[in-house]
Amino acid sequence: MELLERITVEPGKCGGRPCIRGYRLRVSDVLSLIAAGATHEEILQDYPFLEPEDIVAVLTDGQKPSFSSHEQRTQRD
Repeated sequence: MELLERITVEPGKCGGRPCIRGYRLRVSDVLSLIAAGATHEEILQDYPFLEPEDIVAVLTDGQKPSFSSHEQRTQRD
């Protein structure tokens, strides 16, 4: 599985926000845990369905530029 293929978006799941491999765990949730000081090992212990590559994919996906809905609306106007 390619690294960024681990990040999935499904319209009816988690408000269409990016999740990890179809699970109801959002990329933003993992980024928040890391920002709060959780180690990769702690996250993997708390979410046993995750694999180390999932965290790498989250960090890679989190580096992609994105626009908030406000910025998108502003650019359309």
